[in-house]
Amino acid sequence: MRNMKRESNLFRRFGNSARISQQATFAAAFIAFILLLQGCGTSGSPLSGTATRRVHATKSVPEFAMVAYERALAAMASGAVTEAELELEHLILEYPSYAGPYVNLAILYRGSGRAEDAVEVLGRALALEPNHPAANNQLGILLRAQGQFDNAEAAYQLAITADPEYALAYYNLGILLDLYLHRPADALHNYLRYQDLASMPNASVANWIIDLRRRLGITDNTPRVAQEIAP
Repeated sequence: MRNMKRESNLFRRFGNSARISQQATFAAAFIAFILLLQGCGTSGSPLSGTATRRVHATKSVPEFAMVAYERALAAMASGAVTEAELELEHLILEYPSYAGPYVNLAILYRGSGRAEDAVEVLGRALALEPNHPAANNQLGILLRAQGQFDNAEAAYQLAITADPEYALAYYNLGILLDLYLHRPADALHNYLRYQDLASMPNASVANWIIDLRRRLGITDNTPRVAQEIAP
């Protein structure tokens, strides 16, 4: 019975990871695009697909590329997968030097079960920007699904090194350490870091924190954790 409960938790956490990953990446991509419309961009390539806190002026982006990227992101957000794929693939053919479209295309490929294609386009994104946080985070998800746990950990760590306030990478790394690498103390650290950085505390993660504290023999439930799980 205990093993069945543990397995249920594993699938639930994996599902949460995929949903949060897509939502956060879409949101970051929209933020990056808004910055472009204002004549600014994130650190790295203009169509980076991920927003950081270091905003500065960048080289001008062709209007067609901006419009096409906006259409692709809107299609992704509405669930029009085929339309989004076509927009991104065409954009990459015309403007292959921006990492963001590759990352978003990888998300679509992963969602439709094309894991090998997703890894391939992420490799192209990382060839352009090796420290791209969202690309490394997405690569970590794919590597974890392939059973390459050590490589997945390395990818998440690269995302965190590139952006130490990238909450999603801590979330995914915490799941990897908790359920796959069986390092509860390290998992607890990453869950706590995720909760600190997230715009709103996650009730599920708060419960995982309580579970890990119990397993580690930590009885001091701080007021912060108690507040996170309060209704």
